[in-house]
Amino acid sequence: MKSRHLRMGKGFLPIFTCHGVQAAQMVIPPGGREGGPHNCHRGADQWLFVMAGNGLAIVEGARRVLKPGSLLLIERGEVHEIRATGRTPLKTVNFYAPPAYTVAGNERAAGRP
Repeated sequence: MKSRHLRMGKGFLPIFTCHGVQAAQMVIPPGGREGGPHNCHRGADQWLFVMAGNGLAIVEGARRVLKPGSLLLIERGEVHEIRATGRTPLKTVNFYAPPAYTVAGNERAAGRP
C-alpha cells in the first residue's frame, strides 16, 4: 500500500507511480495557466480531477468549465491548456497512464517507462 497526504502547495508535483499509472497534484494560482498551444502528452492519457477552485480547460480547441468535482480525460496527443479563472487557486489531482513525468517533474519521452 502507498499513501500520501496531499498538501496542495504551489505548482506541479508527481506523487507516486504504481502498475503503470502515475498520480500528481497541480495547483494553479488565480489567473494562472498550465499548458498551451504546444502542450500535449505524446505517450500518456491524463485524467484531471478538480478538488477546489474554478477553471477552464481548452482541449483541442474545445472549452470546458472546471469546478470542484469536475473530471476531465485528456487523451494522449491532445493539445491542452488549463486555466485558473476563479479568485482562489485551482487545485487538481491528475492521473497519467502510462506515467508521464519523472520524480523531478520532467516530462518523460513518449514510450519511456
